[in-house]
Amino acid sequence: MRVLGVSPFHDSSVAIVEDGRVVYFSKEERLSGVKRDKHPYRCLDYASSLDDVDYAVISSPDYLDDSNNKLEEYIKEHFGCPVSRMCDEHHLSHASLAFYNSGFEESLLFVIDRNGSNHGSMREAETVFIARYPHEFRPVYKSFWLKNIGQEYDVDNHKKLVELKGRYPNCKFVADSTMNITKVYETATSLIGQNILENGKTMGLAAYGEDSEFEPLFVGGVPNTNLFFHYVGKESAYKDYIFYQVDNVSEYRYSLYADYAYQVQKQTQSVVLNLVEDMVQQYAIHNVCMTGGYGLNVVTNEYLVKNLPHVNFYFEPLADDSGNSIGSAMLVYREKSNSSDVHKLKDTFFNHVKDVVPDIGDQVTTGEIASLISQQKIVAVYNGQAEAGPRALGNRSILFDARNPDAKRIINSVKNREWYRPFAGSVLKDRAKEYFEMHGLNDSPFMTVSFPVKEDKLDIIPGIVHVDNSCRIQTVDEDLWHYYELLREFELITGVPVLLNTSFNVAGNPLIETVEEAIDMFETTKIDVLWFPEKGTMLTGA
Repeated sequence: MRVLGVSPFHDSSVAIVEDGRVVYFSKEERLSGVKRDKHPYRCLDYASSLDDVDYAVISSPDYLDDSNNKLEEYIKEHFGCPVSRMCDEHHLSHASLAFYNSGFEESLLFVIDRNGSNHGSMREAETVFIARYPHEFRPVYKSFWLKNIGQEYDVDNHKKLVELKGRYPNCKFVADSTMNITKVYETATSLIGQNILENGKTMGLAAYGEDSEFEPLFVGGVPNTNLFFHYVGKESAYKDYIFYQVDNVSEYRYSLYADYAYQVQKQTQSVVLNLVEDMVQQYAIHNVCMTGGYGLNVVTNEYLVKNLPHVNFYFEPLADDSGNSIGSAMLVYREKSNSSDVHKLKDTFFNHVKDVVPDIGDQVTTGEIASLISQQKIVAVYNGQAEAGPRALGNRSILFDARNPDAKRIINSVKNREWYRPFAGSVLKDRAKEYFEMHGLNDSPFMTVSFPVKEDKLDIIPGIVHVDNSCRIQTVDEDLWHYYELLREFELITGVPVLLNTSFNVAGNPLIETVEEAIDMFETTKIDVLWFPEKGTMLTGA
């Protein structure tokens, strides 16, 4: 059985799931070059050239009726299959993806997102499900943020809550604020002039902040509405800092912005921890999946792992909306087939483009590439299919020597990222515990958790150590053969099984997708080497 999933809002994507496995996936931005492209018609055009599909499902906001209607007509015309919609179950799409990827047969699922589905003048904020095979997703907790507060809205909210309580009689409901966890976080992101979908930048800046007495942003786990300006359809702001917004944070005057970022990180992660702890205790389920946009917060993820060692966590690497095409298709497949087969996620290398690398460049061994990196050369990798998610994991990566204390400045001459953003590291899986405080975990293959660097290793890999002595890491084993061999060869040369790893793109642009794009970036930036592991060849600069 083949199911087509379409997620047509920001970070739009298209997927085909066949018998529970992803056989096609593409993000529109990779084809159009437009970051976070909302219109997945290039992806659909390509998918329509593949084998037939049996069903299709659209997962998008329910208020986009006109565009959803056009999309449904397009699918029926080009694919000739029945089309369903999950437009009022946004969080269910997130939850489905995380559960079916996790390998758990039962779990608690936490969806922490900015904008879920509309319910009158309320929108979903956070949802907790209990999930079981083949397709049980029982909500046990739902919170909402209010588009406004006032008598007419209160009446509407009351009606909706009564309706929802009838629909989910055993679910706890919270609807007391114009904010939610992710919207509180975005107040620090909008303060520094960044798009509200770029909360990862705030996460990097937060490490530069200092802790101090600061008013509670939450009361009883609910955002304190009185502290914020809320704009429907736009970003929210912390009232006391409304006139302090800047376009860029200066390296020389950043304390106010970093200190506030520190507070939103500290206070939101504390609320998330309390919610997870309460649900785990209440339902005695120790398998936990984290997803939704906030699920990409690697600092919070480390905080959870550290403070809840008795919980088995799975952090979904496609936790943003781009994964909803897969999640919705997976759920429809399970509903139609009743299959309970478990297909744990092995890698994210299923973005569809896999160009044939031309016969160009010089023959090279993996050991020679490792030697070049040890000589402080910047090496870009183009291998196989691209990573589907937002994190580069070795197929579309820029690599550098983590031992170089000036690595961030050197790589930023290519990437042009903000000065306060750290770079991630890749490490041999069996050596990770020597370099990082793993809090009992054996691996972190998808770069979804940040870990403290061990004190005796701080001076060995300074190029990837953030200002708070942490590093977001990817553990690498034999399954990713070309990268595993490279790390082993690098260790033979230097004694260090760690490399700096960042995405193969310029800041603000989508990840490199095609060979042509890779060569163009190589020729127009300061990258020294472009490596094609499958061909065993490389291009070098003049």
